[in-house]
Amino acid sequence: MKYLTTVKQFFFDNPKAAVGILIVTTVCLMCIFAPLLTDVLPDARVGRPHQAPGAEHFLGTTRMGRDVWAQVLYGGRVSLMVGFVAGTFVIIMAMIVGIAAGYFGGVIDNILSFTTNLFMVIPSLPLMLVLASFLDQVSPLVIAIIIGATSWPWGARVLRSQTLAIRNRDFVHAAEVMGETKPRMLFAEIMPNMMSILASSFIGTVIFAIMTQATLEFIGLGDPLAVTWGGMLYNADQTSAIRIGAWWEIMAPSVALASVAIGLALINFSIDEISNPKLKAQRIMKRFRREEARAEKEVNKQMKVTEQA
Repeated sequence: MKYLTTVKQFFFDNPKAAVGILIVTTVCLMCIFAPLLTDVLPDARVGRPHQAPGAEHFLGTTRMGRDVWAQVLYGGRVSLMVGFVAGTFVIIMAMIVGIAAGYFGGVIDNILSFTTNLFMVIPSLPLMLVLASFLDQVSPLVIAIIIGATSWPWGARVLRSQTLAIRNRDFVHAAEVMGETKPRMLFAEIMPNMMSILASSFIGTVIFAIMTQATLEFIGLGDPLAVTWGGMLYNADQTSAIRIGAWWEIMAPSVALASVAIGLALINFSIDEISNPKLKAQRIMKRFRREEARAEKEVNKQMKVTEQA
């Protein structure tokens, strides 16, 4: 009961986080449990070309007679996989390189900083465009790896700066005096103080990866055999869906992409509000005024009851 109260209070104090988590969780669950929400496969021809949304097909069909609802659900699996794989890769690399460079310093810092700067000048989107043109197509997994391999330096630079500020604090020196090992110093003493930065970097990378993959596939540089949200937009554009009035082919993947991006952005904003001391103080004062107004309202209510008696 106490746990539920804490969760309820957290969401009440952080409406952006509540809305964002609800949106992202709903989309993820719908994609994961796609077989329970539709009984057709995304690449199966199950209806007439460009059939409008109705009872038979919830979001209509494509030019090839494929169910748009099934493609949105199954395509979300691939698009979300790209985002989360890239985000995980970025967090692991940024955490290892940034924290190690800031804590050890000296030669290790110089080597890791040089490597970070070297990767930082590699533009991810042009690199993917070149690879896509050279290979004729780029699979979603390759897109995720390229985004992760070229996006981690920015997070590593931030984590290095934070580590430099934290490593000279009293609790770090106390742990060193007690004989803590280097890995424990890095991952048990320093890293927990940067969870907000790690979470923000992860969410930002997920948004960037999902949108980048959709962009590449929309311009025809993705894998044509993979069912993804970007691939759906590309196919709808190639079949002139808007010109013939098949708006549902564009709307369905666009709403899915926008929903995930908005949900993750709201979570990112809430993380900033929680970790930023100034915004945190404003939220505490807002909560205090709300409780003060509620208490004053209760006092006025009691006074009225007393006067009537």
